[in-house]
Amino acid sequence: AENDTEKELDVFTQIKRGNKRKNILYFDHSTMLYICCVSEDHAIDIYVTVLSIDLDLFVSCPLLITDCKRRLRDGDIIEKKGRSALSCTGCTWTKSENGLVIVPYILSPKYTSPQVSLFMNAMQEMESVTCVRFVRRTNEDDYLNIVETGGCASFIGKIGGAQDVYLNSDTCMTRGTIQHEIQHSLGFVHEHSRSDRDNYVNIMFQYISPESVSNFEKEDTNNLNKRYDYFSVMHYPVYAFSNTSGKNTIVPKPDPSIPIGQRNGLSILDVAKINALYQCDISAMLLPDVNGTVNSDNYPATYPNNCNSVWLIRVPSGQVRLKFNEFDVEMSDGCSADYFLIYDGPSKASPVLVGRTCGSTLIPLMITSSNQVLIEFVTNNAVTGKGFNITYDSVQCGGAFYAPTKNFTSPGYPSKYSTNMKCTWTITAPAQSKVSLAVSDFQLEGMFIKKCLYDYLSIYNGPDADSPLLGKFCGTRYTSPIKSTGNTMYIEFVSDKSNVFRGFQAIYTFGEN
Repeated sequence: AENDTEKELDVFTQIKRGNKRKNILYFDHSTMLYICCVSEDHAIDIYVTVLSIDLDLFVSCPLLITDCKRRLRDGDIIEKKGRSALSCTGCTWTKSENGLVIVPYILSPKYTSPQVSLFMNAMQEMESVTCVRFVRRTNEDDYLNIVETGGCASFIGKIGGAQDVYLNSDTCMTRGTIQHEIQHSLGFVHEHSRSDRDNYVNIMFQYISPESVSNFEKEDTNNLNKRYDYFSVMHYPVYAFSNTSGKNTIVPKPDPSIPIGQRNGLSILDVAKINALYQCDISAMLLPDVNGTVNSDNYPATYPNNCNSVWLIRVPSGQVRLKFNEFDVEMSDGCSADYFLIYDGPSKASPVLVGRTCGSTLIPLMITSSNQVLIEFVTNNAVTGKGFNITYDSVQCGGAFYAPTKNFTSPGYPSKYSTNMKCTWTITAPAQSKVSLAVSDFQLEGMFIKKCLYDYLSIYNGPDADSPLLGKFCGTRYTSPIKSTGNTMYIEFVSDKSNVFRGFQAIYTFGEN
């Protein structure tokens, strides 16, 4: 930024006139971030890194440390400590007697309400699967000061006092980016900086400008006995800081097609590393795949006593569908002994989807309102059972309904639905009731006489698609109402790759058999 050169020199001149060691962050209007440390003898150590604005997930300077006395060595602004997570004394946050790591924070009031909700979601996800707890600062001396300017940047580890975390309100608002910078503040560096990275990736320095090379330095790291993680939220993408269009700066090996640089959220190994660094005594599992299985410990053998376990399911997109294949938990009054809970979100602060449950009655199909769901299982020191087996997958839309009546529609109604959709709804009435479904508006692609080969609405007399078919409808023809013979009804809406219409509007009610 040539126009700012005179201004920059003025800033540095003012700094030199001081007689104490200081740490200065200076942001100009370009993509450069300057860090200046002035020692007592007026010598200036300057570290410069280029922030790439078009890489909105990577507009971060991950190795910024402003405690000059503790971190500078031989004019280098980063002291070369062994780390994948920092191992130096005082760089980690304090673990309390109850086993929790408390990290106070202040969130800038300039963030919007949806952005604050995104921060809460990112932090709650981290809390659910680790022993780290983020609390609003009251009067703590050491805390994270999260500000909405300055790109996406954080200091490494706990540095003391008000510790700035920069998360720009325009370019950094994804769950994974927030977690990326928070992980820096917990003590973690980038995955591609590991000491063993050359076994897993090639760094293409010919496509990296000299001023950006520092972002690819290999560190003498302590890797916490965890394997290299291509899927880490701390990994750069293939194109990070590339100075040549179409040329990658990081190439995974032996398979260059391995995806890297995701920002959906924490990876399984991200969680394992946090728990290893802070020696968390916690039974928690992250399940980030599009589908999978959740079993109680030891399943199909009996589960152990005195356990408190959680499973956080986070599918890449859509909603989570849970199918219970087996359920056997010690029965007790009010489920006061062993019990099972499901939260409709990433934490125990989320709405309860299934309250305290025990016994052997199979829980019906569940569909969450988002791509995250938390399962909790608590056991005492007495009787055990076989436990549970759950399969999950991702659906784009749909729901699981238990209220006596509810309206629902195709996605986007009354606007046109999208192509390539598959939505499912499960309606469950009380044991002695049945379900009646009425449709007030109906317009799909296709003709009924052609057996609805394209877009269609199918209704089943039971809890899933294996139940008897009550009807399959398309075009503008729908028979209303349709009634179940039992207490459950399963509804499936499918659209193909072309021709979309208004969709449908429906309402169900419960009635006695």
